[in-house]
Amino acid sequence: MKKKDITQMAFRDLYPLYVQKVERKGHSQSEVNQIIYWLTGYNDQSLSEQIETGATLANFFQNAPHINENTALIKGTIFGIHVENIQDPLVQEIRYLDKLVDELAHNKTMEQILRSEIS
Repeated sequence: MKKKDITQMAFRDLYPLYVQKVERKGHSQSEVNQIIYWLTGYNDQSLSEQIETGATLANFFQNAPHINENTALIKGTIFGIHVENIQDPLVQEIRYLDKLVDELAHNKTMEQILRSEIS
């Protein structure tokens, strides 16, 4: 069976899964959006446009206004893979988003998630 290329998945298919994941843990869509804005530089309007147009994850990240310079501070595992060791920059950005949403679902504070408190 051929492995599915995550970069070609539509962001609008993944976004509601992020929201559902955090809502099950008592968090909100606005918190997911805050993470996306921090990571990518999108805002309400530009995020809505990406969802409406059915942008692939590749397009979503390639069209991002500004990938946050503090992404190097995102460390840890998602799906058993250390995000800091992912070689493909696009896949790494996708997994950064997965990791940040996962941290929200695991009740980390927004300051920790957005790497506001640097130890």
